[in-house]
Formats: sequence, structure tokens, C-alpha cells
Amino acid sequence: MTVTKDESGQESADDKGDMAAGAPEGTEGYTPSERRLERERYKRARARRATAIAALSTLVTAVVLYVVVVSAPGWERTKETFFDGQYAREALPKVLEGLWLNVRLLLICGVLVLVLGMLIAIARTLPGPVFFPLRALAAAYTDFFRGLPLIINLMIVVFGVPALRLQGVTVDPVLLGGAALTLTYSAYVAEVFRAGIESVHPSQRAAARSLGLTNRQALRYVVLPQAVRRQVPPLLNDLVSLQKDTGLVSIGGAIDAVRASDIIAQRSLNYTPYIVAGLVFVALTIPMTRFTDWVTARMDRRRAQGGSI
Repeated sequence: MTVTKDESGQESADDKGDMAAGAPEGTEGYTPSERRLERERYKRARARRATAIAALSTLVTAVVLYVVVVSAPGWERTKETFFDGQYAREALPKVLEGLWLNVRLLLICGVLVLVLGMLIAIARTLPGPVFFPLRALAAAYTDFFRGLPLIINLMIVVFGVPALRLQGVTVDPVLLGGAALTLTYSAYVAEVFRAGIESVHPSQRAAARSLGLTNRQALRYVVLPQAVRRQVPPLLNDLVSLQKDTGLVSIGGAIDAVRASDIIAQRSLNYTPYIVAGLVFVALTIPMTRFTDWVTARMDRRRAQGGSI
């Protein structure tokens, strides 16, 4: 823009107004154009319309589902069997008491799964023919425990290990159930870590080696930090699944939230305690699920902007 000056050497008022109009929003003297104001009004109108449509469709869907369920021939019997307030109040304290066991299993097994999964993933990605036996064992481990159903693994460990009568080996169903969970989930997490390690371009390792780092240092300081950051969303998803599957330790007799609800249900012949236990697990899982979604969306935005993942 050509700046004109008057006889005193000062910029003309018209040029100052043009400069102010072209300044970023929020600076002094900025006045948005009518076109921009119209565009913002249009966006706000579309957002309000979309919100109204979503609310209306949600309300209609909820009403339809309510009418279908309530008008079912067996609704009254189902309501008494699954949604009895008296049994819900009786079951809630016991379920919450048993839930503490599930939370402890999640915390302890989660740490063990991450450590063991990382070690297996590193073993599967070790280069060189000398490490072939280690790579083969790690691959066999992941293939076996990923293919073995978790419920069968739990039964084998919880009931099979005590049958061996080994000296010094625990028969506590909580510890054995936690071991079975760790064995299964470490196989899944190992594959997540391996995918992250292999997603790091080989040039990263080569650059680290050219700077004088050893293979071990390159893996620790260059490859693993990038691999872990890239795999945070799937790792969180596995932890969410582990959180729910801790309820399966009840098959060995451990009194967790599921077993506590089962005891009350068997005594009362009413299934409301199962609904209470299910809702408690849902309430425990939703925050972690939303956190996983937030982390995934944040990483996607940074990736789209070209930032560091």
C-alpha cells in the first residue's frame, strides 16, 4: 500500500483507517466488515439449527424407545425382576465394596501389562540373526494368548495352577486371576507397542547411530518415545477393556463387584443387582473412554497441523 503524507510529513487519515481495517481482530481500531459479520451470524444460525434438530431427534428417539419397552407384554414382570428399587438399594453398597477389588486389579495389572507388553514388543523388534530365538518366542507368546479366549485362560490359571500343588505358588483366586489378565492383555499391548516401534522411520535410528548413540540408546531415547506417543489412544482403549474384564476374576470365587451382585441375585432370585453392577462399571468406564476420545482428537489435530505427535 502506498502511504501518502501531507505537507507536515504525517500519514493521511484515510491511510490510517485502511491500516486499521486490515489489522488483526482484537487490535485497537479494528472494525469487522459487514460481510464478515454476516458470515458469523450465518454460522451461529446454523449451529443453533443443528442443535435444535439434534435435541428434537434425540427426544423423539427416546419417546419411541420408551413406548416400545413399556408397551411390551412382559414389561411389568421385567420391571419387577430387573429394576426393583429395593434390591438396587440393597445391592449398591455391596457392589461398591467389591468394586474396590476391580479398581486395584486395574491399577496393578495395568502397570504389569504395560511393562511386560513393552518387553515383548522390544524382543520382537530386535535386529540380527542372533536374536531369532527371542523373536520367535515373543511371536509365539503373542499369537497364543491373543488367540486364547480370556475366559478359558482364566479358568486354566485359576483352577489349573492350584491343582498342580506347587510349593510356594499362591492359590489366591485374586492373584491368579490378575496373572491371567496380565498374560492375555500383555499380548495385545505388545502388538500395539510393536506397531508403534515399526512406525518410526529407520532413518531416525540411523540418525541416532550417526550421532554416536548405541543401538540401546537409540531405542531408548529416539524410537521408544515416538512409538509410545503415537500409540497412546490404542493403549488407553486396551486399558478400558481391561477395566471391564477385571470382573471376570469372579469365576474363581473372588468377591468383586460382579460376584457381590451375583450373591444377592442368587439369594433373592432377582436380577436387579446385575443391573446395578453393570451401571457401576459403565460409570467407571465412561470417564476413561471420554479421556481416550479427547487424547485421540488432540493428536489428530496436532498431526493435521504438522505438529509433533
